Amino acid sequence: MLRNSKLSDYCIKKIIQCFCIDIPANKTALLLGKNRNTINHWYGIFRKRIYDHQLELKDKLLGRVEVDESYFGAKRQRGYHGKLKRGRGTLKQPVFGVFERDGRVYTEIVPDCKRLTLQAVILGKVSIESVIYSDGWRGYNGLVDVGYSKHFRVSHGENEFAREGHCHINGIESFWSFTKRRLAKFNGVSVNFELHLKESEWRWKKQPDELASELWQLIRYY
Repeated sequence: MLRNSKLSDYCIKKIIQCFCIDIPANKTALLLGKNRNTINHWYGIFRKRIYDHQLELKDKLLGRVEVDESYFGAKRQRGYHGKLKRGRGTLKQPVFGVFERDGRVYTEIVPDCKRLTLQAVILGKVSIESVIYSDGWRGYNGLVDVGYSKHFRVSHGENEFAREGHCHINGIESFWSFTKRRLAKFNGVSVNFELHLKESEWRWKKQPDELASELWQLIRYY
């Protein structure tokens, strides 16, 4: 990719810096004196490589793990169907998230937030030895039955947000807030929603310099 580029490594690194600071493509084009289409092209390359990188992370999450679901935008992604309701089950797109404390976050677009759907993701992504924290949603019923012997709940309906120190899901809720603030800049859910979702996974809790260094390594031999 870089060997076939007409841009110098120096210029590409400048584009990476702007991307990692979260400067929009139109402003990056003005700052660097480049064509908007050129910047859009490189931003698209960055997002695709980040997406692939996040999907390549195969290790299961381990330790103290928070799970939660959230809803994005006004419409579901194509191929996902559901009944028109308020709250859980709404036509907004459901996304399931798993956060390993002091580690990384994993997200997955899901068709619904029913028990079997959520259990399938958890079984695929969370080590059986983990301690799982969730809210009181019935979709988390039965985790003990499938092998997760340490499952603790936070009952938001009873204003119980942090019980006994470790029993909370503040981490994954912080990620949802971060992601929704970012997506608001792109007018919420779009055809590129999953790219932006995985990009938010990658960005969360990292400083711009760390992001820039990592992104350069991701695209250097791409």
